[in-house]
Amino acid sequence: MISIGCDHGGYELKLAIIEHLKERNIEFIDCGCDGEKSDYPDIAEKTCKKVTSGECDKAILVCGTGIGMSMAANKIKGIRAAVCSDWYSAKYTRLHNDANVLCLGGRVLGAGLAIELADIFLDTEFEQGRHCARVQKVMDLEDK
Repeated sequence: MISIGCDHGGYELKLAIIEHLKERNIEFIDCGCDGEKSDYPDIAEKTCKKVTSGECDKAILVCGTGIGMSMAANKIKGIRAAVCSDWYSAKYTRLHNDANVLCLGGRVLGAGLAIELADIFLDTEFEQGRHCARVQKVMDLEDK
């Protein structure tokens, strides 16, 4: 199960991703917004809490650029969010960083590319091995 959320700048792209998730029979929780003006930190928190609680495995956040959502999400303990706009980043943020939140820009990406990136993110498993210690070091920064 994944959680998905957006602010008003990512609303149209979120709808396209949701339609794709339905086609792939991927269960999701839509954490808003409904197209009305909204603040990305509020949506990031609501969406990421579904991951940190264990209710969802991963999340997708969409705002105008993906940057604001990423900044807000990475303030939440237990979240490793990455803004991605190319397939290599979407793949390797999962393989090497075990990212659990994908952030996308609704004003930066077309729906076709965004859906491709979401698929790569959702389908790529963490490589583990030597990357585990590095990811743990990143997570330990939350307590410093």
